[in-house]
Amino acid sequence: MFNTIPTERPSTPLLDSIQYPEDIRALDEKMLDTLAEELRHFLIYTVGQTGGHFGAGLGVVELTLALHYVFDTPNDLIVWDVGHQAYPHKILTGRREQMHTLRKPDGVSPFPVRDESPYDTFGVGHSSTSISAALGMAIAGRMQDRKNRAISVIGDGAMTAGLAFEALNHVADTEADLLVILNDNAMSISRNVGGLAKYFARILSSRLYLSMREGSKKILSRIPHAWELAKKTEEHMKGMVVPGTLFDELGLNYMGPIDGHDLKGLINTLQNIKDLKGPQFLHIVTQKGKGYAPAEASPVGTHSLSKIEKSPSKKSNLPTYSNIFGQWLCDMAKRDEMLVGITPAMREGSDLVAFSEQFPERYYDVAIAEQHAVTLAGGLAVEGAKPVIAIYSTFLQRAYDQLIHDIAIQNLNVLFAIDRAGLLEDGPTHSGVFDLSYMRCIPNLVVMAPSDENETRQMLYTGFIHDGPASVRYPRGTGLGKPIDQSMTALPIGKARLVREGHSIAILAFGSTLHPAQVAAEKLNTSLVDMRFVKPLDEEMIVQMATDHDLIVTIEENVLAGGAGSAVNELLQDQQIKVEILNLGVPDNFVHQDKPASMLAQCGLNEDGILTSIENRLSRSAITAARTS
Repeated sequence: MFNTIPTERPSTPLLDSIQYPEDIRALDEKMLDTLAEELRHFLIYTVGQTGGHFGAGLGVVELTLALHYVFDTPNDLIVWDVGHQAYPHKILTGRREQMHTLRKPDGVSPFPVRDESPYDTFGVGHSSTSISAALGMAIAGRMQDRKNRAISVIGDGAMTAGLAFEALNHVADTEADLLVILNDNAMSISRNVGGLAKYFARILSSRLYLSMREGSKKILSRIPHAWELAKKTEEHMKGMVVPGTLFDELGLNYMGPIDGHDLKGLINTLQNIKDLKGPQFLHIVTQKGKGYAPAEASPVGTHSLSKIEKSPSKKSNLPTYSNIFGQWLCDMAKRDEMLVGITPAMREGSDLVAFSEQFPERYYDVAIAEQHAVTLAGGLAVEGAKPVIAIYSTFLQRAYDQLIHDIAIQNLNVLFAIDRAGLLEDGPTHSGVFDLSYMRCIPNLVVMAPSDENETRQMLYTGFIHDGPASVRYPRGTGLGKPIDQSMTALPIGKARLVREGHSIAILAFGSTLHPAQVAAEKLNTSLVDMRFVKPLDEEMIVQMATDHDLIVTIEENVLAGGAGSAVNELLQDQQIKVEILNLGVPDNFVHQDKPASMLAQCGLNEDGILTSIENRLSRSAITAARTS
């Protein structure tokens, strides 16, 4: 058991001899326990130096070793659901000496990526995709008469998503040679809700089960010692028989649950089922954060770690945007008893902890089920409730049909509080850079982008009292420290704010880009507008800026294709106003992992990048900037 994160690389002689899984398979099985200990120690050290997902990897050390020991990877295909638990896999598949580059540009990706290694069989990052992907691989292998095996490793949290059950429902029909391993640690990112545990509880409390139990009791009570034996046997049978009922009914051969940290037992079980034909389901029980005492004690708090700083920087006392949302939600709930808070398994990340404790009867964590979260909100809104969905930008993508069909078409009063908007260091699977594009094309929807902390609070209020669906998108982390007005004032829908007046050039900044745009505005003496609304646009302001200036510059932390800048272009085209336009935003490619500040610089969305882009445009045009003296 480890109690602290080492600051010096630990001695791992056996692990150092492993370059690829064939080296593991060459070992005597008796050596694998030592290898597991070294791997766990190295993993704790590595994540301490780089930061990253922590508890999930510690929980699957034995499983990872057993899979690579028993199966012929990469010929046999392992799909790690979400990928939070894939660091041990990366260490054992040729990337041990590159783990210090985790999350760095051109370094090891925080998630499995096909371009990075042949052992990363499927790109992941979002939950509950592994069964569908592995099933597709198994079917394709059968079409080509391959003898390899496809394996999905999925957590109990990911099993709460509809996509996982859609795939399971299809598995039996295909009769594919697929192995699904359920890694049951009773944790997702937040405390696991719904899911299998409640299903099992319903089975054990059903009338059929209880009637059979009572009938048996009456008979066995007449036989000396028989009932006591039966009671003990029942406890074992609950674990051995009932959990498999669901999966057996779906056509999978259920086995388990077994100890996911018993390396010998895992290897024996996997060897026994390795060559079984058809869909197999292995249920293992693990402990998230296994082997590191603080992670075992607090699996939610150690889901992901920041790297250890040799000289720890002073933590900011400023509230994060998530904090601002969480406080507003509590304040608003005190005012309006019909407010309901909904989250798809992101209570801590979206800062809903206080709300869940103060208003438990109005708090719904629907587990990893974004589609259900949105349609549930629709049903609530139809009957007069006022739902607020706290969701990350990248995860709302998974409920796009529900956003259109179940909310917007019916023009329902649902507020979307969209967190993690913009570029994130985990890279393209987690960056929220598409929401302005995919939301502004939907009728009836108000789309807001606050430029600072106070605007965030006031926009949340504005969206909540608006008659119809509305969204507020805000970035991760802290803002600029702007004072927050604790009162709530509705903003006029579709009205921008003129920040400064200048000459020749007008910068239209959307959301968080207002602050970096101010440097260019001051140096080039331009007009600067805090646009606030992406939909509806402030048409009057845009027309005025285009009429009075020679160059319009739009800036957004969103993809350029179909984004806020495109909306401005469309308006000016429709109004037949001829003016030069420069659109700045995220280019038409996936921006890979790096520090967010570096990612912004790469896209030209930091202070220097914005200024340089405008100056480069001026050098190619007849416009002369009226520079300040």
